[in-house]
Amino acid sequence: MVDWSETYRGSVAPWECDITEHFTIAYYFDRLEQASTEIATVLGLSTRLKGGVFPRLFNLRFIRELRAGAGFHIESAAIGIDPALRLGHRFVDSATGEPVTWIAEVWEKTPLSGSEHNAVNSRLGLWEGPEPQSRPEPASTVGSIATARGRIRPADLDEFERLSLTAVVHRFTDGVLQAMAAVGITADYVKNERRGFSTFELILRISSLPGVGDPYVVETGIAQLGSSSVRFLHRMIDPADGKEFARLSQFGVQLDLDARRPAPLAEPIRAAAARLLLSSA
Repeated sequence: MVDWSETYRGSVAPWECDITEHFTIAYYFDRLEQASTEIATVLGLSTRLKGGVFPRLFNLRFIRELRAGAGFHIESAAIGIDPALRLGHRFVDSATGEPVTWIAEVWEKTPLSGSEHNAVNSRLGLWEGPEPQSRPEPASTVGSIATARGRIRPADLDEFERLSLTAVVHRFTDGVLQAMAAVGITADYVKNERRGFSTFELILRISSLPGVGDPYVVETGIAQLGSSSVRFLHRMIDPADGKEFARLSQFGVQLDLDARRPAPLAEPIRAAAARLLLSSA
């Protein structure tokens, strides 16, 4: 479609794949950051990306996995403007032309000027992906466990000198692996039982971000638990005062790594996971 622009083209390197043997979620965000900056430039909004942090919401829906060696490209467009700017991105398998991931990005609390509004409104693209889901937030995060901790390093910054989305999501990846181990899905279990965790939906909200040298803690709980599915809720916070920097809702299934299909959670693992369930909203 004419209002969609190609904003990235590349491939999946073997070292960018995770224990589940597919493209790890942080590297999706590495490419997404580039695509988001490119479409902002196309729309005349690149200056908005400079300076301080602005709140953003990302809703990702994975249709099919990308594995090592896959070539793909990203197409992006503005898909809405009221009450906030919404950008759409789709990861496309370059070999087949099939969209494999859809992302809706919302620039929250970032009003556009009249001229910016008119310019973007004149070239809106048609969104043909799944409608972003609105998941209930837990009434409390009491019961979450610490799953990542550290300090922000200079290498974690993006081209605008702020913590990159990629670095944020790498911390949440640490969180899911620690949470999995806490309920019995250890590295040995994955290797011996040929089981992993495959994400089909992510909802990332950026509220603010720590700077270089600042400490952070990631806390993780479980918002929903099914027979094979788990929705983890990760929060990156300031350990001094509990201020939330970002949160990630990560919905996925235990995956049979050979059949590449969902597999039921073993009862001892499901019982352990139930102890991390957060209070319903």
